[in-house]
Amino acid sequence: MFTGSFPALVTPFRNGELDLETLRKLVEWHIGEGSHGLVPVGTTGESPTLSHTEHETVVEEVVRAVDGRIPVIAGAGSNNTLESIRFMQHAARVGADAALVVTPYYNKPTQRGLIAHFTALHDCCDLPIIIYNIPGRSVVDMTPDTMGELARLPRIVGVKDATGDLARVSLQRMTCGKDFVQISGEDPTAPGFNAQGGQGVISVTANVAPALVAQVQEATLEGDYARALELHDRLMPLHTAIFTEPGLVGAKYAMSRLGLCSEEVRSPLTGLSDPTKHLVDEGLRHAGLMN
Repeated sequence: MFTGSFPALVTPFRNGELDLETLRKLVEWHIGEGSHGLVPVGTTGESPTLSHTEHETVVEEVVRAVDGRIPVIAGAGSNNTLESIRFMQHAARVGADAALVVTPYYNKPTQRGLIAHFTALHDCCDLPIIIYNIPGRSVVDMTPDTMGELARLPRIVGVKDATGDLARVSLQRMTCGKDFVQISGEDPTAPGFNAQGGQGVISVTANVAPALVAQVQEATLEGDYARALELHDRLMPLHTAIFTEPGLVGAKYAMSRLGLCSEEVRSPLTGLSDPTKHLVDEGLRHAGLMN
Protein backbone atom coordinates (compact mmCIF):
# COMPACT_ATOMS: atom_id res chain seq x y z
CA MET A 1 0.00 0.00 0.00
CA PHE A 2 2.81 2.43 0.87
CA THR A 3 5.08 2.25 -2.17
CA GLY A 4 6.15 4.80 -4.77
CA SER A 5 6.18 8.59 -4.64
CA PHE A 6 4.53 10.43 -1.76
CA PRO A 7 4.84 14.24 -2.01
CA ALA A 8 5.44 15.79 1.40
CA LEU A 9 2.74 18.38 0.74
CA VAL A 10 3.40 22.05 1.23
CA THR A 11 0.72 23.97 3.10
CA PRO A 12 -0.30 26.92 0.90
CA PHE A 13 -0.91 30.28 2.57
CA ARG A 14 -2.58 33.46 1.45
CA ASN A 15 -2.02 36.61 3.53
CA GLY A 16 -0.90 34.52 6.48
CA GLU A 17 -3.92 32.20 6.49
CA LEU A 18 -4.44 28.66 5.21
CA ASP A 19 -5.32 28.67 1.50
CA LEU A 20 -7.61 25.65 1.47
CA GLU A 21 -8.89 26.21 -2.05
CA THR A 22 -5.34 25.94 -3.41
CA LEU A 23 -4.68 22.94 -1.17
CA ARG A 24 -7.62 21.11 -2.72
CA LYS A 25 -6.42 22.01 -6.23
CA LEU A 26 -2.97 20.65 -5.38
CA VAL A 27 -4.49 17.34 -4.28
CA GLU A 28 -6.26 16.98 -7.63
CA TRP A 29 -3.10 17.95 -9.51
CA HIS A 30 -0.98 15.40 -7.67
CA ILE A 31 -3.45 12.61 -8.34
CA GLY A 32 -3.57 13.56 -12.01
CA GLU A 33 0.23 13.65 -12.20
CA GLY A 34 0.53 10.11 -10.87
CA SER A 35 1.61 10.55 -7.25
CA HIS A 36 1.11 7.31 -5.34
CA GLY A 37 0.07 8.94 -2.06
CA LEU A 38 0.21 12.21 -0.13
CA VAL A 39 1.75 13.29 3.18
CA PRO A 40 0.14 16.43 4.63
CA VAL A 41 1.53 18.37 7.59
CA GLY A 42 5.03 17.01 7.74
CA THR A 43 7.98 19.38 8.07
CA THR A 44 7.50 20.44 4.45
CA GLY A 45 3.90 21.27 5.36
CA GLU A 46 5.28 23.75 7.92
CA SER A 47 3.93 21.80 10.86
CA PRO A 48 6.16 23.70 13.34
CA THR A 49 4.30 26.95 12.62
CA LEU A 50 0.74 25.63 12.31
CA SER A 51 -1.64 25.79 15.23
CA HIS A 52 -3.17 22.51 16.36
CA THR A 53 -6.45 23.52 14.75
CA GLU A 54 -4.73 24.38 11.46
CA HIS A 55 -2.81 21.09 11.54
CA GLU A 56 -6.01 19.11 11.93
CA THR A 57 -7.84 21.18 9.32
CA VAL A 58 -5.18 20.47 6.69
CA VAL A 59 -5.24 16.73 7.38
CA GLU A 60 -9.03 16.62 7.22
CA GLU A 61 -9.17 18.66 4.00
CA VAL A 62 -6.60 16.46 2.26
CA VAL A 63 -8.35 13.23 3.32
CA ARG A 64 -11.67 14.61 2.10
CA ALA A 65 -10.23 15.80 -1.21
CA VAL A 66 -8.41 12.53 -1.88
CA ASP A 67 -11.62 10.57 -1.18
CA GLY A 68 -9.87 7.21 -1.01
CA ARG A 69 -8.17 7.40 -4.40
CA ILE A 70 -4.60 7.21 -3.03
CA PRO A 71 -3.25 6.71 0.50
CA VAL A 72 -2.89 9.65 2.88
CA ILE A 73 -0.14 9.44 5.49
CA ALA A 74 -0.92 12.22 7.96
CA GLY A 75 1.84 14.01 9.81
CA ALA A 76 1.29 13.34 13.51
CA GLY A 77 4.67 13.92 15.10
CA SER A 78 5.64 15.97 18.14
CA ASN A 79 8.23 16.01 20.89
CA ASN A 80 5.28 15.70 23.28
CA THR A 81 3.72 12.23 23.43
CA LEU A 82 0.29 13.52 24.51
CA GLU A 83 0.23 16.01 21.64
CA SER A 84 1.19 13.32 19.16
CA ILE A 85 -1.59 11.09 20.52
CA ARG A 86 -4.04 13.91 19.81
CA PHE A 87 -2.84 14.15 16.19
CA MET A 88 -2.89 10.37 15.78
CA GLN A 89 -6.44 10.02 17.05
CA HIS A 90 -7.65 12.92 14.93
CA ALA A 91 -6.05 11.46 11.78
CA ALA A 92 -7.68 8.11 12.49
CA ARG A 93 -11.04 9.74 13.10
CA VAL A 94 -11.06 11.64 9.79
CA GLY A 95 -9.96 8.63 7.74
CA ALA A 96 -6.21 8.92 7.10
CA ASP A 97 -4.54 5.68 6.03
CA ALA A 98 -1.48 6.01 8.29
CA ALA A 99 0.44 8.47 10.44
CA LEU A 100 3.97 9.75 9.95
CA VAL A 101 5.57 10.19 13.37
CA VAL A 102 8.96 11.84 13.77
CA THR A 103 11.35 10.83 16.51
CA PRO A 104 10.78 13.39 19.31
CA TYR A 105 12.96 16.40 18.65
CA TYR A 106 14.80 18.78 21.00
CA ASN A 107 14.33 16.85 24.25
CA LYS A 108 16.68 14.05 23.06
CA PRO A 109 15.08 10.89 24.47
CA THR A 110 17.10 7.69 24.90
CA GLN A 111 16.35 4.59 22.83
CA ARG A 112 14.22 3.43 25.78
CA GLY A 113 12.33 6.72 25.59
CA LEU A 114 11.75 6.22 21.85
CA ILE A 115 10.30 2.79 22.51
CA ALA A 116 7.98 4.21 25.20
CA HIS A 117 6.86 7.08 22.91
CA PHE A 118 6.09 4.95 19.87
CA THR A 119 4.47 2.20 21.93
CA ALA A 120 2.08 4.74 23.47
CA LEU A 121 1.18 6.03 20.00
CA HIS A 122 0.72 2.51 18.69
CA ASP A 123 -1.68 1.75 21.53
CA CYS A 124 -3.71 4.97 21.30
CA CYS A 125 -5.70 4.04 18.15
CA ASP A 126 -5.77 1.63 15.20
CA LEU A 127 -3.84 3.82 12.74
CA PRO A 128 -0.67 2.33 11.16
CA ILE A 129 2.51 4.25 11.95
CA ILE A 130 5.44 5.16 9.71
CA ILE A 131 8.41 6.11 11.90
CA TYR A 132 10.25 9.22 10.67
CA ASN A 133 13.94 9.01 11.51
CA ILE A 134 15.76 12.28 10.74
CA PRO A 135 18.67 12.80 13.14
CA GLY A 136 19.73 16.04 11.45
CA ARG A 137 16.53 17.74 12.62
CA SER A 138 15.51 15.80 15.72
CA VAL A 139 19.04 15.34 17.16
CA VAL A 140 18.18 11.76 18.06
CA ASP A 141 18.80 8.69 15.90
CA MET A 142 16.65 5.59 16.22
CA THR A 143 19.01 2.63 15.87
CA PRO A 144 18.15 -0.36 13.69
CA ASP A 145 17.90 -2.50 16.83
CA THR A 146 15.36 -0.14 18.41
CA MET A 147 13.41 -0.03 15.16
CA GLY A 148 13.44 -3.81 15.06
CA GLU A 149 11.93 -3.97 18.53
CA LEU A 150 9.18 -1.51 17.53
CA ALA A 151 8.54 -3.37 14.26
CA ARG A 152 7.22 -6.27 16.34
CA LEU A 153 4.17 -4.13 17.13
CA PRO A 154 1.51 -4.87 14.51
CA ARG A 155 0.69 -1.28 13.57
CA ILE A 156 4.26 0.02 13.29
CA VAL A 157 4.62 -0.81 9.63
CA GLY A 158 7.52 1.19 8.22
CA VAL A 159 10.06 4.00 8.33
CA LYS A 160 10.75 7.19 6.47
CA ASP A 161 14.53 7.13 6.63
CA ALA A 162 16.27 10.49 6.23
CA THR A 163 19.60 9.48 7.75
CA GLY A 164 21.31 9.65 4.35
CA ASP A 165 22.99 6.32 5.18
CA LEU A 166 22.01 3.82 2.49
CA ALA A 167 23.41 0.95 4.55
CA ARG A 168 20.53 1.53 6.97
CA VAL A 169 18.15 -0.08 4.50
CA SER A 170 19.97 -3.40 4.70
CA LEU A 171 20.52 -3.15 8.45
CA GLN A 172 16.82 -2.46 8.98
CA ARG A 173 15.89 -5.38 6.73
CA MET A 174 17.90 -7.50 9.16
CA THR A 175 16.23 -6.16 12.31
CA CYS A 176 12.72 -5.33 11.04
CA GLY A 177 12.18 -7.96 8.36
CA LYS A 178 11.71 -7.70 4.62
CA ASP A 179 8.01 -6.81 4.90
CA PHE A 180 8.74 -3.67 6.93
CA VAL A 181 8.15 -0.74 4.56
CA GLN A 182 11.24 1.42 4.05
CA ILE A 183 10.66 4.80 2.42
CA SER A 184 13.42 7.29 1.62
CA GLY A 185 13.21 10.76 3.10
CA GLU A 186 15.98 12.15 0.92
CA ASP A 187 15.33 13.01 -2.73
CA PRO A 188 18.90 12.90 -4.10
CA THR A 189 19.57 9.33 -2.88
CA ALA A 190 16.09 7.85 -3.39
CA PRO A 191 17.00 5.58 -6.35
CA GLY A 192 19.96 4.15 -4.43
CA PHE A 193 17.73 3.67 -1.40
CA ASN A 194 15.38 1.51 -3.46
CA ALA A 195 18.30 -0.43 -4.91
CA GLN A 196 19.14 -1.46 -1.32
CA GLY A 197 15.58 -2.67 -0.71
CA GLY A 198 13.51 0.47 -0.22
CA GLN A 199 10.02 0.83 -1.64
CA GLY A 200 9.40 4.55 -2.07
CA VAL A 201 10.14 8.17 -1.26
CA ILE A 202 8.40 10.87 0.73
CA SER A 203 9.58 13.67 -1.47
CA VAL A 204 9.95 17.45 -1.29
CA THR A 205 10.75 17.79 -5.01
CA ALA A 206 7.56 15.89 -5.88
CA ASN A 207 5.68 19.06 -4.88
CA VAL A 208 7.19 20.58 -8.02
CA ALA A 209 7.76 17.61 -10.35
CA PRO A 210 5.32 14.91 -9.23
CA ALA A 211 5.18 13.05 -12.54
CA LEU A 212 8.96 12.77 -12.86
CA VAL A 213 9.47 11.68 -9.25
CA ALA A 214 6.68 9.11 -9.61
CA GLN A 215 8.25 7.80 -12.82
CA VAL A 216 11.64 7.41 -11.11
CA GLN A 217 9.96 5.38 -8.39
CA GLU A 218 8.03 3.23 -10.84
CA ALA A 219 11.21 2.51 -12.79
CA THR A 220 13.14 1.44 -9.69
CA LEU A 221 10.30 -0.74 -8.44
CA GLU A 222 10.20 -2.43 -11.84
CA GLY A 223 13.98 -2.95 -11.72
CA ASP A 224 14.64 -0.59 -14.65
CA TYR A 225 17.51 1.38 -13.13
CA ALA A 226 18.73 2.65 -16.49
CA ARG A 227 15.42 4.46 -16.96
CA ALA A 228 15.42 5.61 -13.34
CA LEU A 229 18.91 7.08 -13.73
CA GLU A 230 17.94 8.90 -16.91
CA LEU A 231 15.02 10.55 -15.12
CA HIS A 232 17.05 11.18 -11.96
CA ASP A 233 19.68 13.01 -14.01
CA ARG A 234 16.94 15.39 -15.14
CA LEU A 235 15.86 15.99 -11.56
CA MET A 236 19.21 16.23 -9.78
CA PRO A 237 19.88 19.95 -10.38
CA LEU A 238 16.37 20.69 -9.12
CA HIS A 239 16.89 18.53 -6.02
CA THR A 240 20.11 20.38 -5.28
CA ALA A 241 18.63 23.82 -5.88
CA ILE A 242 15.52 23.22 -3.76
CA PHE A 243 17.66 22.17 -0.79
CA THR A 244 20.15 25.05 -1.06
CA GLU A 245 17.98 26.81 1.55
CA PRO A 246 15.25 25.08 3.60
CA GLY A 247 13.58 22.67 1.19
CA LEU A 248 10.01 23.78 1.68
CA VAL A 249 10.99 27.36 0.82
CA GLY A 250 12.65 26.19 -2.38
CA ALA A 251 9.65 24.02 -3.23
CA LYS A 252 7.17 26.84 -2.70
CA TYR A 253 9.22 29.23 -4.81
CA ALA A 254 9.41 26.65 -7.62
CA MET A 255 5.67 26.04 -7.35
CA SER A 256 5.03 29.77 -7.58
CA ARG A 257 7.06 29.86 -10.80
CA LEU A 258 4.77 27.14 -12.18
CA GLY A 259 1.61 28.98 -11.07
CA LEU A 260 0.68 26.34 -8.49
CA CYS A 261 0.66 28.33 -5.26
CA SER A 262 2.09 31.36 -3.50
CA GLU A 263 5.71 31.25 -2.32
CA GLU A 264 4.55 32.59 1.08
CA VAL A 265 6.10 30.91 4.12
CA ARG A 266 5.76 31.57 7.83
CA SER A 267 8.39 33.15 10.06
CA PRO A 268 11.05 32.29 11.11
CA LEU A 269 11.48 31.06 7.53
CA THR A 270 11.95 33.69 4.84
CA GLY A 271 11.69 33.72 1.07
CA LEU A 272 14.60 32.56 -1.08
CA SER A 273 17.58 34.78 -1.77
CA ASP A 274 18.02 35.89 -5.38
CA PRO A 275 21.01 33.60 -6.07
CA THR A 276 19.01 30.58 -4.89
CA LYS A 277 16.01 31.64 -6.99
CA HIS A 278 18.33 31.57 -10.00
CA LEU A 279 19.45 28.03 -9.11
CA VAL A 280 15.85 26.86 -8.78
CA ASP A 281 14.92 28.44 -12.12
CA GLU A 282 17.84 26.65 -13.76
CA GLY A 283 16.78 23.39 -12.13
CA LEU A 284 13.24 23.81 -13.46
CA ARG A 285 14.60 24.39 -16.96
CA HIS A 286 16.94 21.38 -16.77
CA ALA A 287 14.02 19.18 -15.73
CA GLY A 288 11.98 20.47 -18.66
CA LEU A 289 9.37 22.05 -16.43
CA MET A 290 9.92 25.67 -17.45
CA ASN A 291 11.19 27.42 -20.59
